[in-house]
Amino acid sequence: MNRSKFEVLALRIAFVSLIGFIGTILRPFALPAIVSALLGVAAALLAAAFGARLRRASTQAVLAGFIGTLAGASLGLVFVFICAQAGIAQGGTGQFLRLALPLLGAYVGLVVALANAEAISFGLPAFSQASQSSSTTKILDTSVLIDGRIVDIAESGFMEGRLVVPRFVLHELQLVADSSDSAKRNRGRRGLDVVQLLQKLPRIRLEVCTDDFPETREVDLKLIELAKSMHAKIVTNDFNLNKLAQVQGLTVLNINELANSLKPVVLPGEVMRVFILKEGKEHNQGVAYLDDGTMVVIDNARRMISKTVDIVVTSVLQTTAGKMIFGRFDERQQPVMESRASAAASSAAQ
Repeated sequence: MNRSKFEVLALRIAFVSLIGFIGTILRPFALPAIVSALLGVAAALLAAAFGARLRRASTQAVLAGFIGTLAGASLGLVFVFICAQAGIAQGGTGQFLRLALPLLGAYVGLVVALANAEAISFGLPAFSQASQSSSTTKILDTSVLIDGRIVDIAESGFMEGRLVVPRFVLHELQLVADSSDSAKRNRGRRGLDVVQLLQKLPRIRLEVCTDDFPETREVDLKLIELAKSMHAKIVTNDFNLNKLAQVQGLTVLNINELANSLKPVVLPGEVMRVFILKEGKEHNQGVAYLDDGTMVVIDNARRMISKTVDIVVTSVLQTTAGKMIFGRFDERQQPVMESRASAAASSAAQ
């Protein structure tokens, strides 16, 4: 436990103890001393939990909640006055309405104000800027940092706003980097190196968030809770986290989906030049790969392994893992394809 968390915990314990002691001394409602102490402790714990919740709320949400509560309570008092003038608020019914209507109005005003806090700027530029910055905040998860392509995206200028790396994500990377498995150890170290690279980029504002959710053990669930509290987007490569966050109404930026959308469009009938790398699963097939990692399966190309040939695209298959291209190699049409390729290259050079 760090120093700041220890100080907050000590302050809460002192506050709860003080309220319990005051309840024991004053004994509200003429209750016994022990009951009064327990009542004071319960009230203090409720206030401490409410304060902990407010710590994660934005200034805009707190101000909106305060104004909504005040407006709702005032409206409740107006209804009490109307009931009193109409002769309804008399006796026990009057006492109940005088207490219940302001409380009910305050509760309704608080709920409505918190639900619409993001749309309220109060006419102040600071609040509108804070709302815009929160909408551009992006939280990076462990898979994105280990993947490393986020650095290239950030360097190209397509990643803007504030990038946040939670401390529990760094802790997970540290655990992976300390693993006895060499493959996991290298992945963890790569993730930590990516964090350092992002910190050095001049266009990027990377922050390490210390917020944690001790009651939640799973890192993915912590990311979702943090994104909700910060009204931020999650940047991930994790398929399960992607679906879970979308179900809960969060915006997710998936690097794999971005990479798939940037792959070149290939149509059946087009001619491609590829390097046959290995043998395919089916008879007389060869396998090649494009620069972006797309697999190309070529019929009649088994004996052309370790050679660069021209093929004709026959079909394109889009899967959840990416795109696959199927083609055919025809040795009889090879001279014609080579002449077409050379002509296209010469025209492009001119």
